[in-house]
Amino acid sequence: MAERAVFTNMCMVERGDEVLVQRRSDRNWPGIVFPGGHAEEGEAFVESVIREVREETGLLIERPELCGVKQFVDHEGSRYVVFLYRTDRFSGELRSSDEGEVFWVKRDEVASLPLASGVAPMLPIFFGDFPRELIWRDGEPTLI
Repeated sequence: MAERAVFTNMCMVERGDEVLVQRRSDRNWPGIVFPGGHAEEGEAFVESVIREVREETGLLIERPELCGVKQFVDHEGSRYVVFLYRTDRFSGELRSSDEGEVFWVKRDEVASLPLASGVAPMLPIFFGDFPRELIWRDGEPTLI
C-alpha cells in the first residue's frame, strides 16, 4: 500500500531585522505563522511557495531558499510535509488576504507572539544556518 502525503509550504520573508508574519483568521488553526499553503497537484514546490506568498501577502518573492522540512501524520493518516523556505528578495505592495492579516515584526520578537500550534519548534529551522528536519513522533517534535 502506498503512503499518502500532503505537500505544503511556509516562507519567512525578511526585511532587514524584520520578518513578515500572518495572523491567521482560520478558527481551526489560529495564531501567528509565516505565509504559505498547499502545493497543487503537479506544481513544483518552489513555484507553490511563490504563488502562496503572493496570494496571501501581495508580495512577489524571488529565490526562496529551502531551510528545512517539517512532517507529521495528520488526522487522516497521511504524511503531512511542510517545506520551509526563507527569502529577503521580494517586490510588490503588502496587503492582507482572507487567510489573515499580514504585518512586519522584529525578528527577535517572533517567539513571544501568540504563535499557531506547532510553529514554535520550527523557529530554529527558519533562523538557523543550514537545512534541518522537524518530525513529530508520539506527539513530540524532534529536530534532526
